[in-house]
Amino acid sequence: MADVARREAALCSEQFGSGVSRGCRAAADGSLQWEAWGRRWWGFSGAFTGKPGGRDGGGGVAPRTASPPLSPLLAVFLPQGFPDSVSPDYLPYQLWDSVQAFASSLSGSLATHAVLLGIGVGNAKASVSAATATWLVKDSTGMLGRIVFAWWMGSKMDCNAKQWRLFADILNDVAMFLEIMAPIFPICFTMTICISNLAKCIVSVAGGATRAALTMHQARRNNMADVSAKDGSQETLVSLAGLLVSLLMLPLVSDCPRLSLGCFFFLTALHIYANYRAVRALVIETLNEGRLWLVLKHFLQRGEVLGPTTANQMEPLWTGFWPSLSLSLSLGVPLHRLTSSVFELQQLVEGHREPYLLRWDQSRNQVQVVLSQMAGPETVLRAATHGLVLGALREDGPLPGELEELRNRARAGPEKESWVIVKETHQVLDKLFPKFLKGSAQDLLPSSTL
Repeated sequence: MADVARREAALCSEQFGSGVSRGCRAAADGSLQWEAWGRRWWGFSGAFTGKPGGRDGGGGVAPRTASPPLSPLLAVFLPQGFPDSVSPDYLPYQLWDSVQAFASSLSGSLATHAVLLGIGVGNAKASVSAATATWLVKDSTGMLGRIVFAWWMGSKMDCNAKQWRLFADILNDVAMFLEIMAPIFPICFTMTICISNLAKCIVSVAGGATRAALTMHQARRNNMADVSAKDGSQETLVSLAGLLVSLLMLPLVSDCPRLSLGCFFFLTALHIYANYRAVRALVIETLNEGRLWLVLKHFLQRGEVLGPTTANQMEPLWTGFWPSLSLSLSLGVPLHRLTSSVFELQQLVEGHREPYLLRWDQSRNQVQVVLSQMAGPETVLRAATHGLVLGALREDGPLPGELEELRNRARAGPEKESWVIVKETHQVLDKLFPKFLKGSAQDLLPSSTL
């Protein structure tokens, strides 16, 4: 009986990758018999039995049943260790992203067909030299636009990755619409496709930059390269499917401009909807200015810190470039922008015990912050919170008692006394900020791109 009990007891257990743990028992013939196993989220199952010294000469484990048939296919398109190696929002985002990529691929086929038609493909009277010149001007315009846009907005896309991602895809739809309409107005054809290509190059910059930021968010095991590579594989598969469908669609709609335009509008609507759902599915745990204001406003009104899911659901996507608070907040500005005299410097330093200096211009509702070299993430978060609290003094809505009193004084007093309000908000923050930081540190992290 003891021998039977020993055989029935689990000898060992294993857990490989993202699979669930399974045990191993001793079979009656002395072989190792593994329990049924499966992968989370997918429910694949199978049983394996290992026999020492099998007939095939391998002394390892011989499968009694075949491996799950879809597992190798999923391994090609999903990061290693999925779902534990990626963020929880990875799957819904990628599914909607694949839908939008498929719709965009079909729309792109219609746009390419229109551009080639406008250049003169299939027209015996068309000049090769003119078509080449048009193509070169189109590409040159796009290259210059790519450089200028990357210089102008490159540093602002990290903190607002969701908004710029949505902006890029909508602008891409506008560019394809211009390409489809270009052959209808041959006089403006060159100018139209130049504008379209300029928009597409802006899309490539914004899309690539935000894709890098989102990959950093999705990768949870220092596996950014793997997540990015598998995203490329998924996009390639979707594009291939789009090309195959385009081969069937173009002959049906190419001879009917109205049908072609109707298909384009339907695909564009699907593209925008899928993009919105994809971006809305993202739950980013870092704080940009917009999410920080939402979390801080809720904290000041109710004394609670919003969790990441709630804060991301409340974050505006269409107008997220401009927070609802009418405040211009600048972090990390040079010191010479804040002061021009010894007296102003003394006012600025008075009451500042934290490693940052802050100036509030009430007339323009502008807050500028100089950060010390010793300023860490907590200091940056406090400085941004300090600036938003000053902006809240100019807004309507409930505030804690100390801030309500300061709001009345700020509205009644002269603007030249702003430094006094700044000094006193330091004292208020000494009480409020530790509670706010404790609540936000559990779920949300300050973003270095605030």
